[in-house]
Amino acid sequence: MEKLNVEKIREDFPILNQEVNNNPLAYLDSAATTQKPLSVIRAMEKYNRSSNANIHRGAYTLSIKATEEYDKAREKVRDFINSPSTSSIIFTKNTTEAINLVAFSYGLDNIGEGDEIVVLITEHHSNILPWQMLVQRNKAILKFVYLNEEGLVDMNDYKEKVTDKTKLIATGHISNALGTINPVKEIIEYGHEKGAIVLIDGAQAVPHMKVDIQELDPDFYVFSGHKMLGPMGIGILYGRKEILESMSPFLSGGDMIEYVEEQSSTYGELPYKFEAGTQNVEAAVGLKSAIEYLEDIGLENIKKHEMKLTQYALERMKEIPYVTIYGPENIKNRSSVISFNIDDVHPHDVATILDSYGVAVRAGHHCAQPLMKHLGINATCRASFYLYNTIEEVDQFIESLKNVRKWLGYGS
Repeated sequence: MEKLNVEKIREDFPILNQEVNNNPLAYLDSAATTQKPLSVIRAMEKYNRSSNANIHRGAYTLSIKATEEYDKAREKVRDFINSPSTSSIIFTKNTTEAINLVAFSYGLDNIGEGDEIVVLITEHHSNILPWQMLVQRNKAILKFVYLNEEGLVDMNDYKEKVTDKTKLIATGHISNALGTINPVKEIIEYGHEKGAIVLIDGAQAVPHMKVDIQELDPDFYVFSGHKMLGPMGIGILYGRKEILESMSPFLSGGDMIEYVEEQSSTYGELPYKFEAGTQNVEAAVGLKSAIEYLEDIGLENIKKHEMKLTQYALERMKEIPYVTIYGPENIKNRSSVISFNIDDVHPHDVATILDSYGVAVRAGHHCAQPLMKHLGINATCRASFYLYNTIEEVDQFIESLKNVRKWLGYGS
């Protein structure tokens, strides 16, 4: 597809063709969860109608078919991010579980007293709390890197914080709260120079841009299906193979073993060592279908469309004097996320009023309370755009914003 045809794309998302409070729905919360196209819904339905069985356990046809579908999904993910091997692709429930897997299976055994973990102040709580728990258990040290005046990661601060004692660096590829695109390639290269392991949270990046694992060269990279047109309940951990092989399992039980004796067991090979119990096969099938949908449209086409919407929204929002926008000024440093506040109106009130006009935005601290404190605020509203949003929806959003203060008696 040479050019993104939004009208045609929206036909694949029947959920968007509805009214909310007697207004057309403008769904501007894809940074939290994307909607699913019919192809994804039908792929999961087809699996349940014709292939549903427990994988890896049966010599009968249905189980073999289910196993093949699961394996095809893993191969699709491997190809999508250009992982060198399917052995490095671990299915998890979500990004959060993937980060916890690294924190417990790698961190507990390799990060000890006095060792340092470095994270960015912009991180989602899912990329902070597992490291807090780790440093408390093993008496390590957690250090934060702050922002410069432009709202970007302060690379001078980063290089000061990363020392010879730094064992692990964890950063988001794109901030879910500000939409800032972080210089992860530089972050990874400098971290490796210092001998540190680097984990990248790609939940906000993989749906919007081409991610090439072999080019970036992280040690771990994590993301979620539900933020890229796929179902909930499926996430991905990419791990460098030699590191994964050295790690103990995060969960233990069925399907991750080689042999079990009364007093000891041996574990299965990668990637199965980290996939204990019955897996969410239908979600893996849905994720495969979602990737195929994204590939058919083209991530470059999606990104161009998102940036067109984001640029237009920013220009319109800047015309409203009582709107404060957070994050970098330069559109080149942004994804399709805009965090903002309206003077004298709590973000939750803003979101509720916008909903009365059919506009769905997120309000709160966006699981980024350390960032909010760093910015001197408690919360923001957040609008986020994706491939199925339109210029008309941005206009609907802007006109709704102009009415917010009137609801609360400010007059304008």
